[in-house]
Amino acid sequence: MNETAEGNVFPQIPFNQAAVEGRELEYVRSAIESGHTSSGGPFSARAGAILAEATGAKEVLLTTSCTSALELSAMMLDLLPGDTVIVPSFTFTTTALAFARQGARLLFCDIEPRTLGLDPQHLATLLDETVRAVVPVHYAGVACDVEGIRKALAEWPDVSVIEDNAHGLFASWRGEPLGSLGRFATQSFHETKNFVCGEGGALLLNDSNDVDRARVLYDKGTNRRAFMLGQVDKYSWKDTGSSFGLSDALGAYLLAQVEQRDVIQGKRREVYERYEQSLAPLAGEFGFEVADLPPDRTSAYHMFYLLLPDRQSRNAVLDHMRGSGIQPTFHYVPLHSSDAGRSFAARTTDCPVSDDISGRLLRLPFYNNLSSTDIDRVVASFLEAVSTAARR
Repeated sequence: MNETAEGNVFPQIPFNQAAVEGRELEYVRSAIESGHTSSGGPFSARAGAILAEATGAKEVLLTTSCTSALELSAMMLDLLPGDTVIVPSFTFTTTALAFARQGARLLFCDIEPRTLGLDPQHLATLLDETVRAVVPVHYAGVACDVEGIRKALAEWPDVSVIEDNAHGLFASWRGEPLGSLGRFATQSFHETKNFVCGEGGALLLNDSNDVDRARVLYDKGTNRRAFMLGQVDKYSWKDTGSSFGLSDALGAYLLAQVEQRDVIQGKRREVYERYEQSLAPLAGEFGFEVADLPPDRTSAYHMFYLLLPDRQSRNAVLDHMRGSGIQPTFHYVPLHSSDAGRSFAARTTDCPVSDDISGRLLRLPFYNNLSSTDIDRVVASFLEAVSTAARR
């Protein structure tokens, strides 16, 4: 609780709060009582089918996390010494870590300021014969400059595109679902995402030629999936791999969430639009920027972020709001400037937009059931904080 100068007490407003939206408890109980709580169960199959229908994926492999989905995609590349993978500097560590773990050297690409996605112009300068893959991130659930990236890759047809779509499930670019735009795509169902199961993820396979091998790598290097489908009379060890599969108890949790996708996305859109309607008209007066949604894209409404004039004012606003019982946050520290980033980089690259955005970006509390009253309180606290910071 937080007490005002007038003695009024208000509850804390957290940054995120996961919610039960449908039949989660019923389904998890059913999975446990069925005796099949390991991977490959019926609830996971139903959740995967919904994801495949929504994205057009040839196969959906539910994984223990988005990190493990990225690791599985990296294994599919069969990386060799000297191979490089291009990743945005402004992203979570595992976008890069998954490929470094498989032996790739990394090339950190800057972002463009409109959507905070991979900058096609910088990408074009990084491409060479060593590059095996490019990993665009659809930041905040808004598609990056897909057209620009495709133009940059036009002369490099052997370079795989792996979408890190942790933020963007059920969003689209020019009518095409995010997650359908590359050879692979990865999803996250971490408790901070739109659709949750505590911890979970998925690898979407968009090329049917990848399905058989991906199933082997997914299932501890065996052809167990082919055996279960009746394609072989026994299964055995065939390749490298690991244990990537999501427990069916968590698959049950996830199924209940994605069954409520229209409800969940509707709630998140309402939160986003209330923030936007309250803050966008005041951006010029108070000296901040509101995120821009290009007209050819639909958003997943994963977050609502603002850009402050500089790092000092951003940090002052964070401190002020936290002092009033509200928990906004910042986001990524650019990977190219990190110790591990420098260690795994194929060569040094400059990412000035990433550096700039990292110091100015502020994310407001955002979750399905954030009430209108609490949104208004967040807005009032933010505007008071910005005004206070400007007077310093």
